[in-house]
Amino acid sequence: MNSHHHRTRAVLVLSMVLALLAPATAQAATYVPVNGGGSSWSSNAVDQWRRNVEQYGMRVNYASTGSVDGRNQFKAGTVDFAVTETPYGLTDNGVLDTLPSRSFAYMPIVAGGTAFMYNLQVGGKRLTGLRLSGDVVSKIFTGVITMWNDPAIAADNPGVALPARKVVPVVRSDGSGSTAQFTAWMADQHRPLWDAYCAKAGRATPCGMTSNFPTLPGKGFVAQPNSQGVSGYVAQNANQGTITYVEYSYALKTGYPVAKVLNSAGYYVGPTAQNVAVGLLEAKINNDEKSAAYLTQDLTGVYGSKDRRTYPLSSYSYMVVPTSVQSGFTEAKGRTLGAFSYYFLCEGQQQADVLGYSPLPMNLVEAGLEQVRKIPGVDAQEVDITKCNNPTFSKDGTNTLAKNAPMPAECDRKGATCGGPGAPTGTPDGPGKDDGSGPGGQPDGTPANPGDDGGSDPGGTPGGDTGGPGSAPDGGSPDGGGTVPGGPDVSQVGATSGGGPVVCEPDTGVCTNVIALPVETERKPVGGWGLAAVVASVLAAVVLPPAVGRVIGARRERSAGAR
Repeated sequence: MNSHHHRTRAVLVLSMVLALLAPATAQAATYVPVNGGGSSWSSNAVDQWRRNVEQYGMRVNYASTGSVDGRNQFKAGTVDFAVTETPYGLTDNGVLDTLPSRSFAYMPIVAGGTAFMYNLQVGGKRLTGLRLSGDVVSKIFTGVITMWNDPAIAADNPGVALPARKVVPVVRSDGSGSTAQFTAWMADQHRPLWDAYCAKAGRATPCGMTSNFPTLPGKGFVAQPNSQGVSGYVAQNANQGTITYVEYSYALKTGYPVAKVLNSAGYYVGPTAQNVAVGLLEAKINNDEKSAAYLTQDLTGVYGSKDRRTYPLSSYSYMVVPTSVQSGFTEAKGRTLGAFSYYFLCEGQQQADVLGYSPLPMNLVEAGLEQVRKIPGVDAQEVDITKCNNPTFSKDGTNTLAKNAPMPAECDRKGATCGGPGAPTGTPDGPGKDDGSGPGGQPDGTPANPGDDGGSDPGGTPGGDTGGPGSAPDGGSPDGGGTVPGGPDVSQVGATSGGGPVVCEPDTGVCTNVIALPVETERKPVGGWGLAAVVASVLAAVVLPPAVGRVIGARRERSAGAR
């Protein structure tokens, strides 16, 4: 075989290698990074989703700076998208939050419950299963109730030995959607208390909804930035007596309990995915597609829902997405943002419960998919809504998650006494009773052990980071073959919307949710050193042997001539 033939073979082999790897290389370069900021209430979900899509070559950067900052940054054009619990156009503390000059749309992303996480011990043991009426919650956060053994708290918790310890309310120091949702609830349900407090703080009355919580000097309030800040403060062992309002996901991560809240039906319930889904059945959604507030929510009906399963502080958050090319937003960025949106509206919703949220109902997913089409540069997809495998979907269009939500235990009715022989102090019922107050039927409202979800520290994210369970936006099956537009096929093993089995300790009532992490089994984009290694190994295996043979042959010929 002559040298020309060997060179031709080498070129041919190299061309074949590059041809095989070209799709992966192009795929890795398909998406450009996009930047967003805003809600910390939603950030545990957003952070998990953006890590999941890294395997598809997408880079989605997100700064958890609070809803107000996110809206302001989007308005200023310094981020490509924002996440918020409250829309533009509302009056906050007498100031109108004006709409951006750039065109935009609201897209619902995830639902959840604003929970009351607390740190309280009795006899050296953590108190779980605390129950609070709305009136008591409002009195705590307006400085009217200052001790944990106050008669009003005792009335909510008959038979529980409450400690004579000072109540320390922990509030947000930054402008936040959590504060806005909490104060909107107080303004609607406990207006006299809230207005009186605001007047003392120098606010105009009626106070109404505000994103910035007013604090009074000398009342013992503690202010911390972001959801990570308030939950992290309460989760410190030394900070006994603290209580804060925060998205339920953060309590799950830190391993601290949340209070069951009295609803309008007269039952104390926790902020589980099922109870949030039930509550949002009563939310009024703006369905006027021509309205600037299209898809925003009115939660008045949730507050007053007579369904005994309703968690009264249930809501959902929005992503603010651009609908025109301006303020630095390009069609290339739109392709990334659109693909990311398709991912979390379908596949990502299946992780909501495990992360401490509630998946969006079908009507909001469908509306969200239509909003994605408004993003410039998006690769518009025809998504089969029935293959999203969202836990809220059913064939007849009803909310399956809400329909199947368990009723609260009768002992969680107002005035009833829970407990019994061997039940932990402050726990409404013994382990194993499914009253719907915690993940997997957890009986006492104590969140799952964070040591099993990889996110036990404030700011950490539970669950795996290699991809969410279930089908992807194009309708792939949940147990294999789900894809994202432009991304590789992946198969998920052992992941369920319920987050896996729950194991409860009989003596403490604390339950551990064993989360099954998704496993990627198919190809991933190859780039950088990975590409170089593949090329080198193939060339070494195919091209080098003939070359080495030629060298050896030449030496033999020279040796023979010398003889």
